[in-house]
Amino acid sequence: MKVFCKRTNGNAEFRCSVCGEGFVLFWERQPRTERVAVLREIQETMRRHHRSSPGTEAHPQGGFLAPDWGDPTELAAAALQGGNQVLDL
Repeated sequence: MKVFCKRTNGNAEFRCSVCGEGFVLFWERQPRTERVAVLREIQETMRRHHRSSPGTEAHPQGGFLAPDWGDPTELAAAALQGGNQVLDL
């Protein structure tokens, strides 16, 4: 399952554990066990953003989808298209 994460200055549903940046999450309702697993993946995606920058600027301005690669077929399709990720929105 993909989740769209968008920065917010208001009430954040989720915060990056590295920089504290707040995000609202857009996703379909899921059972609690699935939500917990996806929240872990979102946190890992946010940590990866900080490999190149320590501050809040590490996260994409327009928002991002997480997890980065939830399905091996997406990775294969992206490789065939020159590295551009295929997104089903």
